[in-house]
Amino acid sequence: MATLRKSFQEGHRRKFLVVIDDTPECDRAVLYAAHRVSRTGGALVMLYVIAPGDFQHWIGVENIMRAEANETAEEALRKHSERALQACGITAESIVREGSRAEVIFDLIEEDEDIAILVLASGTDKEGPGPLVSSIAGGSGQFPIPVTIVPGTLSDEDIAALA
Repeated sequence: MATLRKSFQEGHRRKFLVVIDDTPECDRAVLYAAHRVSRTGGALVMLYVIAPGDFQHWIGVENIMRAEANETAEEALRKHSERALQACGITAESIVREGSRAEVIFDLIEEDEDIAILVLASGTDKEGPGPLVSSIAGGSGQFPIPVTIVPGTLSDEDIAALA
């Protein structure tokens, strides 16, 4: 059973969760969430998920690859945090976790009772909306919070008007 959200109880704030990656549409989700946070008095949480390494027999290689992945994650979070700050004056909470993306997202939502909305952006190419959007939208309807999917083709002005 899903954890009861507490985002509107005293001492809590509704948090918008955005999954950060290297896709072009990620910026659309960040901008939309930042505008929503700005207008509703919530908070913005940015999550970067590092895929688990498969180098148990080569610890030195695994450590180097993990360090590089953490650098990539921190840089992506910094870039998107700056975007939210410049566009809407929002300071984001940044989280880096390692594991299966879907499992990490579910675990974080269960841990943080203030996370009330997941914001994703759909891909803009012909291959479909993107793997994360497809996996969540194509799920069994058991997702614990509402999911907002921002069209990846929206302009900054469109997002500002809609958010």
